[in-house]
Amino acid sequence: MLSAVVFDFDGIIVDTEPLHYKAFQEVLVPLGFGYSWDEYLRHYIGFDDRDAFREAFRAGNKMIGAEELKSLIEKKAAAFNRIIASGVKPYPGVVELIRSVQGDLPLGLCSGALSGDIYPILKQLGITDAFDTMVTADEVAASKPDPESYLLAVERLAAVFPDMGIIAGNCLAIEDTPAGIASATSAGLKVLAVANSYPEERLTGAFRVVDSLVGIDCQGLSRLF
Repeated sequence: MLSAVVFDFDGIIVDTEPLHYKAFQEVLVPLGFGYSWDEYLRHYIGFDDRDAFREAFRAGNKMIGAEELKSLIEKKAAAFNRIIASGVKPYPGVVELIRSVQGDLPLGLCSGALSGDIYPILKQLGITDAFDTMVTADEVAASKPDPESYLLAVERLAAVFPDMGIIAGNCLAIEDTPAGIASATSAGLKVLAVANSYPEERLTGAFRVVDSLVGIDCQGLSRLF
């Protein structure tokens, strides 16, 4: 029986990937480490900011120290927040699904994005109150596909709802990338994948792949589970 639902953020709630790409390039191009949108989709999507900068520097055959990494993450976050200030749109059906689950089942968010990138968008969409727990890149040492973030999300939901018997095996993750699917399944969750960022054939490991969340509600998730 389905006991809790955990949403990814980028690529599931909003299409922020083009915005993240633009912010990364604002920081990386002046350093000589810029890359194309196709390369971002092929290689960088799914990384958190730390690993994305590390990989860009590795590709440029240069080491990056902790202080420089911290500075670049801060510059990228500032660029991202300037970009989203003009407004963002959610994926069709996702806000309706979140509202359907809210108050019926425990609801979590598990993202490789920084909290400072997430909260302004949730506020724009009017769903800052929707999640019973959130795990962001600020709180884990290893990003997806490592299972750490999903393990922490399940642990927190179980603590918030101690009488519901929440374990990973009765939680559903909603993801859009191979890295996210690997993270969730390695933590023991079942995954509903949405083909927002990758074609269905790339989303192996999910028990079900859908083209859109339009028309799916809490009861629909329970039936799918």
